[in-house]
Amino acid sequence: MQLIGMLDSPYVRRAAISLQLLGLPFEHQSISVFSTFDRFREINPLVKAPSLICDDGMVLMDSILITQYAEAFPQKKRSLLPADLGELQRALRIIGLAMTACEKSVQIVYEHKLRPAEKLHQPWLTRVSGQLLEAYKALEDEFTKRPRAVTSATIDQATLTTAVAWFFSQQLVADVVPAADYPALAALSEAAESLPEFVAAPYGDGICHVH
Repeated sequence: MQLIGMLDSPYVRRAAISLQLLGLPFEHQSISVFSTFDRFREINPLVKAPSLICDDGMVLMDSILITQYAEAFPQKKRSLLPADLGELQRALRIIGLAMTACEKSVQIVYEHKLRPAEKLHQPWLTRVSGQLLEAYKALEDEFTKRPRAVTSATIDQATLTTAVAWFFSQQLVADVVPAADYPALAALSEAAESLPEFVAAPYGDGICHVH
């Protein structure tokens, strides 16, 4: 399999770390949806990152769907999702919160970087920032009440996705989400970023080094 996209995307990074933890071999190609748009379009005309080229050549996209596909492999080392229905419900809620945090962080960045300053729409920014803060408030409460063991053998998809989302937000919108206000998430991120699977897929424009 080939994972296409840059690791400065939380969605690409989430997929790369998940595939490693599941023990599924893949090759990573760091191709930008911006600077190498035409090259990406040759792989996926929709130019959506992450894209996953399956062994038969079919292209899947969206980190949620890519990780769902990866979970179906019988040779995976373990599942990143709980089998118990109640625990799965809780995990999916957390994943939804973290993915929303990613989405709102991206929207804030795009509003500032892609729209001329005189065209900034402050009511929209206020709304999106409020949604981002609500997502992290709920995540901070969750991980304060139920801390997780953060090791390669125990980290689950909910914790993984939260850690990736938090690190991404801290790189780009830390002024909106001050780390000091979210000690549980800051501690979770620090622990997760030290894991070999996270180290192998560093945030930025590099390559995921899978061993």
